[in-house]
Parts: sequence; C-alpha cells; structure tokens
Amino acid sequence: MKVLGIDTSTSCGALGLVEDDEVIAESLLRSSVTHSERLLVAIDSMLKQCALSVDEIDGWAVSLGPGSFTGLRIGLSTVKGLAYGTEKPVLGIPTLDALASQVGPTPYRICPMLDARKKEVYTALYRYDETNELRRVSAYQAAKPQDLVTEMEERTIFLGEGARTYRHELGEARFPGAIFLPAPFDVLRGSTIAFLGERRLREGKIDDLSTLTPIYVRPSEAELKWRQTHRET
Repeated sequence: MKVLGIDTSTSCGALGLVEDDEVIAESLLRSSVTHSERLLVAIDSMLKQCALSVDEIDGWAVSLGPGSFTGLRIGLSTVKGLAYGTEKPVLGIPTLDALASQVGPTPYRICPMLDARKKEVYTALYRYDETNELRRVSAYQAAKPQDLVTEMEERTIFLGEGARTYRHELGEARFPGAIFLPAPFDVLRGSTIAFLGERRLREGKIDDLSTLTPIYVRPSEAELKWRQTHRET
C-alpha cells in the first residue's frame, strides 16, 4: 500500500511517500514561503515524479502536533481535503511520537523537543520496552528546558529543533546525562510520518475526518488574548 506522509508542525515542512515499508520519495519544504503556498504544489510535484495520481494513494498520514498552530491547521486541512476527495483514509500521527521513533532501540530514555517559542519547548519522554516497542512515558507538555533537566537523573537522548536551540541549557553543565544526536536527527522526515501511518493503516486504526484535531498542548496567542480581554471586561 502507498501512504503519503505530511509534516507541517515546524518551519521545515516535510513530505514522504512509502510503499510496503520502502521509501519511494522524500522532500523537505524549508523556505521563507509559507506551507499554505507550497504544500499542495509540493504534493503534486512528488506524485508527478513518481508517476502517480492522487487516487493511487491508499492513505494520507499527517503530523498532529504539538507545533506551529498555523502549520498544523494547514497540514490537517490539506490532508482532510485530499482524504475526502479521494475517499481514502486519514491517519493522524503525534509529532513528538514520530520524532522519537527516529531513534532506534536504545536502553536510554528519549526526549524529542520542538521549539515552542517563549523560551519553551514542546516535549515528552519515551522509552523502548523489552519487545523494542517505543512507549511514551510522560504527557505532552510545554516547558522551559532548564526546568525539565532539574528533574532528570538517568541518561537521556535529546533530539529535535528544540534540543538544538537550547543545547546549552540542556548540556553537561546542567545535566551530565544528556546525549545529543547528530543534526540530521533533529529534522522530522516525511517518510517517518508515512511509515507510522502505513502501520496504523495495516492495523485498521483509521481516524474520523470529522473529529480529528491537532494536538496544541497550550492555548494559541489569539486564545490567550481573547481570555485576557474577557477577563478585564
């Protein structure tokens, strides 16, 4: 089966097309141009390069966040439109779960981080169990990096744009158990979203188009301003 994966949760968007556990095509969308201006063009270009039509895609996988509020809305609305138009299933993948899965089985904890602005990161903790299944062992949260490491005692692998941005706050001066992976691990690949979507499709874990929503973790700036305005009136 062919699954196309889309990530728009960060400034570096990604697309990946997989078929039966094999990568068919992959691309990154880092640009000053917004995802809304490039996403459909990039999808069309990838399908043309692979000599495929949208109707030949068996499933549409999309990152759900946390991440950029605008990016998540663009990605999810695009995928919902494609899924509705082609009558093919949509498969929502939490962004942090996907990023953590790019680390192979390890005895160490895994801590993916996305830059949440305001000197915070979106993060969660993961661990491989005895069957080498990746498990999330904490809630999704937005937190200051230096606050996170004060509670850590065991060796932990950090990755993602948030880990790169706040490496000093996470490094050996604060947390001797910190392990940082090479830069390529910091970028979420579209094929990772697609592979996880393909797995869910095989297992019959299909999302409902009408109820699938992004994972925001914290309120948007617009929502915070609305709350503040109505609190003062």
